[in-house]
Amino acid sequence: MSRATDDARRAIEAELIAWMGEPDPVRDEARFEALALRLFEYQFEHCAAYARFCEARGTTPVNIARWREIPPVPTSAFKAGALTSFDPANSVKTFRTSGTSTQTRGELHLDTLALYEASLLPSIRRFVFPEIDRGEWETMSIRFLAPDPKDAPDSSLSHMFGVALDAFGDEESGYDVRDGVLDARGLIDRLVDVSDEPLALCGTSFSFVHLLEALEEGGTRARDIELPRGSRIMETGGFKGRSREVPRDELYAALSKRLGVAHDHIVNQYGMTELGSQFYDNVLFDRVTGAEPRLRQKVAPPWTRIRLLDPESGADAKAVEPGIVVIHDLANTGSIAALQTADLGRFVDGKCEGFEILGRAEGAEARGCSIAADERWLEAHR
Repeated sequence: MSRATDDARRAIEAELIAWMGEPDPVRDEARFEALALRLFEYQFEHCAAYARFCEARGTTPVNIARWREIPPVPTSAFKAGALTSFDPANSVKTFRTSGTSTQTRGELHLDTLALYEASLLPSIRRFVFPEIDRGEWETMSIRFLAPDPKDAPDSSLSHMFGVALDAFGDEESGYDVRDGVLDARGLIDRLVDVSDEPLALCGTSFSFVHLLEALEEGGTRARDIELPRGSRIMETGGFKGRSREVPRDELYAALSKRLGVAHDHIVNQYGMTELGSQFYDNVLFDRVTGAEPRLRQKVAPPWTRIRLLDPESGADAKAVEPGIVVIHDLANTGSIAALQTADLGRFVDGKCEGFEILGRAEGAEARGCSIAADERWLEAHR
């Protein structure tokens, strides 16, 4: 990479970090548009596989004028090879998607963690720890139903939790998954003997299912847990490939009943390994700040945008219709900023900001991206 091109990316990153570091970062369409187009030009020039993908669709930086015209790649493409706009040998961190030992796992390579961490902190602070965001609290006791980052160095979720612990956690905070197993008994003992101060429980949906099962089997002492008022739960989907799935409404009802946590203090996070940003439910933020109550919905950070595509035509879905979720995340400077997921979503109340995830879109990757038929794209990753 030449000094000039390196400076171009660093300039974009500097502007993004400044945006993310503002006391109350807000959506700015002109700002997003300009940065998205500059970043697309950079990634087109420095990721040969992405350039081939775009050229096969008749799109280059010289013939588009809007961020919506930037071609998104399917998240499955991250399983085919290193999608980077820098030399992969310069990676300082590699996050891998979940999967068994026989499955190909997607990889996100990073040559810097600065932007990744600058992106994740404002969102988790605002939507999971709004009292800290407002300066009402300094720290909070946080238990992570996940492994310590040093025990799971390729887990983006554990890394995120490690950053959150350093930023917001008190001396009672820590991790409750060891050797890949939730220490449910130890965690329950902590919860039974918790002080009067609120605490946060953060983990995958599946880890909370394990906790609920342990509570059911733990006798009277476990069943009497009533966490202090103001306690909250942050859960992130983690059922893929597992043997048991509990509908989210059922999971929340059980967590509220067994732990005494109000429904508006249970926050879902939507994220994925291939992204540099995450999306959180609005409910806790609305409750703490006294905002006018809204339907539960995911809130996109200002440096991201969501599109929903009709599964059949690939065109933008109508405002009230579900569609395949496409995410434009400017925090992905070193890889690809425009990603097409395999998830189905819809905008809440027909607006193009707050959204909800409806589940996996059957056949979305094959129909929407034609990845299997694009031999030039696949060849570029071999």
